Parts: sequence; C-alpha cells; structure tokens
Amino acid sequence: MKQQKWYGMSTSNRTYKELSIPFFKEVFEIIDKILVKKKVPYYLVGVNAIALELLKKGIKPNRGTKDIDFALMVSSMGEYDKIVDAFVEEGFTKAKAPFTVYHPKFNVAVDLLPFGQIEENDTDSFNERYSDLHVLGFREVLEDTKEIPIENSVAKVPPLAGMVILKLIAWSDRPEERDNDLTDILRIIEVYYDYEWDTIVEEHVDLLEAEPFDQHKIASRLLGREACKYLLKSNVLSERILELLENNLADLETSAIIRRWASIKNIEAREAMALLGEFEKGLKEGINFNRNR
Repeated sequence: MKQQKWYGMSTSNRTYKELSIPFFKEVFEIIDKILVKKKVPYYLVGVNAIALELLKKGIKPNRGTKDIDFALMVSSMGEYDKIVDAFVEEGFTKAKAPFTVYHPKFNVAVDLLPFGQIEENDTDSFNERYSDLHVLGFREVLEDTKEIPIENSVAKVPPLAGMVILKLIAWSDRPEERDNDLTDILRIIEVYYDYEWDTIVEEHVDLLEAEPFDQHKIASRLLGREACKYLLKSNVLSERILELLENNLADLETSAIIRRWASIKNIEAREAMALLGEFEKGLKEGINFNRNR
C-alpha cells in the first residue's frame, strides 16, 4: 500500500499570490464588494476554484487562466441585469458573450453564470437570452460548497467531486471549445488519492485491496463514489452523466474523453479507458448503496 505523501501540508489561509493568477486579488475584491452589497449568493467555479481547493492542502496549481467563473444565485433576469450594471459602474464592460464582463485595466474576463429560481421564474426570457448557457448540475453541486479563506475574503468553492460533474457537463455541451475541462478532470484524478487519503482509510479501505494497486484508479473510483450524491438529487443530471460515460466507454477508439486523456498522459487508450471506467463504477456503487439503504 502506498503511503500518503504531501506537497507541503498547510491549512492556513491561502494568499492570492499562491494562485499565480494576475490581478485575481483586485478582481475578486471588486466582485465580492458588489455581490455582498446586493446580498447575492455567489460561488467560484472553474479552474480557479480547483486551484484554490488544492492550495488548501499545499498542492500548487498546474494551469492558470485569467478568466474567472462565478455562479450567481438569482431569482430573475431583472435582478441579473442590475448586477451586470453594478459591474459596469465598477469599471467592467459588457462582453459580446451575454454572461461575460471584462475589466480592461486588468485584462480579465469574468463569467457571471446565473442559476437558481431564474431557471423557473423567467424560463422564456432565460432561454431566449442564454440559449448557449447550460447550468445543469449547478443547483445540486453548489448546495455542497465549502468556504475557503483567502486573505481577508472567503470564497465559496464546490468540492472536487462536484467540480468533476460540472466540468463533464460543460465539456459535453461544447466539446469543441472546452478541451481544458478534460485536462482539469484528469488533474483532479492525479492528486485525489493523496488529497483524500484520510477518507480512503476511514471510509473506503476496500479500494486499497484492488490488484494490481493503482492510486489513480483508486482516486477515480473514489471520485465517483463521492460524486454520486449529486446525481441522486436529479434524475435529469443522473441520466445525462451516466449516458455520457456509457457513450465514452462504448468504444475506446472513438471516445473523445479516452483519446484526450491518453494524449495528455501519453498512455495507451485502454489505460485511459480504465480510469474512466473506475469513475463510472464508483458512481454506480454510490447510487446503488444509497438507494438500497
């Protein structure tokens, strides 16, 4: 059994400098000021959320981006429009994309992704203006956020298992534009064994008995078990994710996920297929266990 190794364990507050994202501090503080004043619940999502979650345990981010993604819980298009206007007053400009604002001074784009009651109360208007915005899974995953201190602020960030679900949805909606989502999921798998070592030995020790031992396969299966709780909240989400996995596991020669992972890791397609298969297996184990309780 491989013992836990850490990359400099530290649970103290993280600093903006550690994220290595230019002007993240300046932009995050503006966003925090606007949304706290308007009493709008907001959540950091995307690769920066992953980076901040990993930094909590001293794991340095391996990919940075100047684009910052936030999910905003709003009740109507009118409320959302007022939020965008407040961003414009603070120096942002509206971008061509309907849910993106841009700060020219810091050269940073911010995606403001609305979800919540807006999906029900303003369905027609929401669908008309945001035909290319897909928020499936947001409600289920963001009910499970953690608060991570960062200097004088607090960021609400989804657990890594939740981020895997959101990134699978985002990639499957626009695979031609979202190639980095598959890279980010693979990165989570690569560090998750060490990241969740305590959880493995306390709650999933059976995973350590698999032969041959492979910490990445263990991590992927554990991610599935942890992510199953989001699928249990929504039949639509569950059907979408399970169908996506089934389609990508049907043929390793045509699977976009398997081909991408094999390319990133420079491994055989069957090895990448095994990783994805473990995630699916973990999901189904978790779903069956909870449904039979």
